[in-house]
Amino acid sequence: MRLIIWRFLDGNRAHEKQSAALVSGLRSCLGSDSVDCHDLHCLELSISLWRGLPEQLHQLPKPDLIVGAGHRSHWPMLRARRQFGGRSVVIMQPSLPLHWFDFAIIPEHDRPPPLENVILTHGALAEPLPDLEPEAGRGLLLIGGPSRHYRWDTQAVATTADRLFEQPLRWVVSDSRRTPADTQAILAGSKAEFYSWRSCPPGWLAEQMARSAQIWVTSDSVSMISEALQSRARIGVIPLPSRTRANKVRSAVQRFMDLGLLSDRPEEIGGAWAPREPFNQQIVCARALLRRCGLNTLKQVEADGQLL
Repeated sequence: MRLIIWRFLDGNRAHEKQSAALVSGLRSCLGSDSVDCHDLHCLELSISLWRGLPEQLHQLPKPDLIVGAGHRSHWPMLRARRQFGGRSVVIMQPSLPLHWFDFAIIPEHDRPPPLENVILTHGALAEPLPDLEPEAGRGLLLIGGPSRHYRWDTQAVATTADRLFEQPLRWVVSDSRRTPADTQAILAGSKAEFYSWRSCPPGWLAEQMARSAQIWVTSDSVSMISEALQSRARIGVIPLPSRTRANKVRSAVQRFMDLGLLSDRPEEIGGAWAPREPFNQQIVCARALLRRCGLNTLKQVEADGQLL
């Protein structure tokens, strides 16, 4: 028997990365040949509350799991489950009541209620990086921008970047859609290699992370930090001023530092580097989901001689 997944996509790349990460974790647990994933685009399907479901769904094998992230995926997931069965798995805090979904995979910093169907994660789910050998002399600096949780401080970011660039590494810097123009100009004029997000091809960032021994990220992006933790690099964060005293993103970053996974001290970069294991939260969550569904993992499959 194969595990059939319907993955609803809402057009938001950050959301789709998280659902892809969960599918990757399930394949790691069960074996790639034992999981079939069908991607369904919410905007193309035009699923409403009242009209019948698109014929495209009737032509698919019935799902075991219906997975989605983002508000636009919520109603399509619930309607598909009602019509075709399976278990609904929403990623991130949903805009609809939690008990409407069979399972909810939510970052612990969102402080969801302790319900039986909630699976907690450390940060955001992230896909595994390419299996490339990291290079001891390579560093990567990733720059975000102003957000709901942090004010931006160009001077503080530039000062920390200068301290990092003093280390004898080949530094690569990349910005994001949110990076202010003055920050971009300063870093583009530094001695590091600067790459604008606009010019980077698909897969470029994942390859850079996989090859780097040092990765530093501004603290405004939990998703980028979570992706960096999928590497074997030493990870650092550049602190930014919080907009509020109760800052859930700052709490998530602090949690990673308490676990010894991050540093906010540039002076620590000069020490000896040894590759570490990727964080692999997608596998942890996949195992938890399979266990709660009463399904076997790959180790159990090998012992039992069957899949489910």
